[in-house]
Amino acid sequence: MFTGIVEEIGHMRRIHSAGQAMVLTIGAKKILEDVHLGDSIAVNGVCLTVISFDSDSFSVDVMPETYRKTNLRKLQSGTRVNLERAMAANGRFGGHIVQGHVDATATILSRTPEENAVVYRFEPENPHIFRYIIPGGSITIDGISLTVVNVTEGDVSVSIIPHTLAQTVLHDKKAGDTVNIECDVLGKYMERLLKFGPGFSSERTTSKKSTLTADFLAENGFM
Repeated sequence: MFTGIVEEIGHMRRIHSAGQAMVLTIGAKKILEDVHLGDSIAVNGVCLTVISFDSDSFSVDVMPETYRKTNLRKLQSGTRVNLERAMAANGRFGGHIVQGHVDATATILSRTPEENAVVYRFEPENPHIFRYIIPGGSITIDGISLTVVNVTEGDVSVSIIPHTLAQTVLHDKKAGDTVNIECDVLGKYMERLLKFGPGFSSERTTSKKSTLTADFLAENGFM
């Protein structure tokens, strides 16, 4: 699990591709301080497993499903990437619950300065994810925990302070570039609960109407 607070910007050293499978070697420093084989590291918001490392870089596998679903397939040698280690049990929870499981990519529509901030507007490639995005809610963009400031039928906007912009690869991105989006996992589980309802059994037909209601969730402390 991650928090969406980027720890370091890494640099792509090598990219070995074989069809839709990839091995990425990424130059880094801070996140290598306590790295172990098998550790999870979020690369632009994608949870990947460390398969090897040395004093100044680490390597990860990218499987075809991840290749198809994220912007990792567009990486080139020298590209900067956001990096975050899995959250330590004794650490502060600075962002929100981030799994590193990308829901969709999105295209940057605009980047507009607004006094001390920059407002980014994104168009997700999969409109299905709008059901999980609400104004004031959390969203992960390229591994960065951000707050949604506006949602329309076709795009979503976030406002970014100078510190976040300077410490992440969003500083490098412009209109037309692609980012990874992960929606808040709480909305996904809520939708699943509402679909199947209490007492659901895999032996029952899924066409049965759910008896789980918003009142029930509120009474039991879920809302």
